[in-house]
Amino acid sequence: MVGSFDDFLRGLPSILEADSFRSVARGITSAIRSQRGVVWLLGGHTIKTGLSPVLIRMMERGGATYLVGNGSVAIHDYEVARWGATSEDVEAGLVDGTFGVAEETGREMNEAIIAGAEKGMGMREALGWALSRSDDLEAPERSVLLAAYNAGIGQTSMSDFRRMAGYLPEIDDGGFVLNVGSAVIMQGCFSRPSPWRGTSAQARRGSSVPPTST
Repeated sequence: MVGSFDDFLRGLPSILEADSFRSVARGITSAIRSQRGVVWLLGGHTIKTGLSPVLIRMMERGGATYLVGNGSVAIHDYEVARWGATSEDVEAGLVDGTFGVAEETGREMNEAIIAGAEKGMGMREALGWALSRSDDLEAPERSVLLAAYNAGIGQTSMSDFRRMAGYLPEIDDGGFVLNVGSAVIMQGCFSRPSPWRGTSAQARRGSSVPPTST
């Protein structure tokens, strides 16, 4: 007999990471029910190891309202959407000097970022926009960038940073933040912006903050 995931969750012991996992699930659920933001801080391995469908499903269900990713997230996601796999194998690439030198990836991403900047887009929005305009994607259904762009979640990295800072009031009073796969960079980005400190919740919620992705 095959049980449900709920059966699996209930069967976990009430110790250590099993308790942490339940706390995360409760936090996300509470944020969804209270219509507050759920921010995901992502490292590249979340995409490289094939978790894109999970993230996309979370977006569709309101469990991911804002995504923040480093450069490797964009590279892996773009390559998966375009060619169905990522070219970046860190261990092998460092040995023979080929890490980060895929010609098509760099060329296409830079063209998209430049074109998007001219339209006032941030980096992630520009890449999602470029993917949405392509008619020869190998795996569009596995792209977090494209899903975020199509869902309306999301001129340079500083533009993306300012957008993230502008969205953070949405996690006040019941929101939730997850850091998945990033040891340093995402925590640093998240801890820097604090434009809402010292203002009342009522004042913060009085301004409209469009959902944008970084």
